[in-house]
Amino acid sequence: MKVSTKTRGERRVPGRLAVAGLMLAVTFLAVVIIAAAPARAAVGCSLNDPDRDVIRLFPTATSYRTEFVSIEERGGDTLAARVEVALGDELDDVFESLDVPYAYYTVLTGTDPIGRIHGVNQKGMYGGMQLILATDMTGVIKAFYYQRLSSPESGRFRNEDFTSGFVGLTLDDLLVLNAAVPGGDAELPDRLAIIKDPSEESREDFEATVRGLTKNLILLHEFFSIETDETPDSEGGTR
Repeated sequence: MKVSTKTRGERRVPGRLAVAGLMLAVTFLAVVIIAAAPARAAVGCSLNDPDRDVIRLFPTATSYRTEFVSIEERGGDTLAARVEVALGDELDDVFESLDVPYAYYTVLTGTDPIGRIHGVNQKGMYGGMQLILATDMTGVIKAFYYQRLSSPESGRFRNEDFTSGFVGLTLDDLLVLNAAVPGGDAELPDRLAIIKDPSEESREDFEATVRGLTKNLILLHEFFSIETDETPDSEGGTR
């Protein structure tokens, strides 16, 4: 396994003592950075423990590389407009500002890339969510989990019966699901119809989850030029 402490790069997994020292150093550095940062500085969604999470999600992984990408640097307002069209919603000025750095962990077995791990921040009913996806190199979801979720019903959302329903889905699937969820009564294919609100009183968090995962895959496809089965619109995005 490899640890990346730069914008791009690879390193092998250090031993336990080295990891402990590294974590202390990273924690200290994070405190310094947070103290010096502006109050409204854009904050992305990185893995809490990349070494652990990469091997848990991709057991055959031998290394990974990390890259940070923002909408601002990859297309600015033009790209943001495409994302909003595909998402069917405007980007939030705080959680989704154009300068937010999105972290992408490309997972390798030997020299072969086998998948990616990537997350997004999403506004929920009780604060920010962090939604993490593991995907193969074509963008098919291999795993989904909440790295952060503040909700009295968080256990229902984190339950595998709910999160596993997204495994195997693609961007095209989520575009359909995201368009249907606000109405609540649309007829959906079986693979999407099984995804239902697991909560009793947190419907907004369910809708926010679907929206955030859809945004996650839209950005993945935009940043890495992954093709979908959808017909591109006149601006180059998907519908």
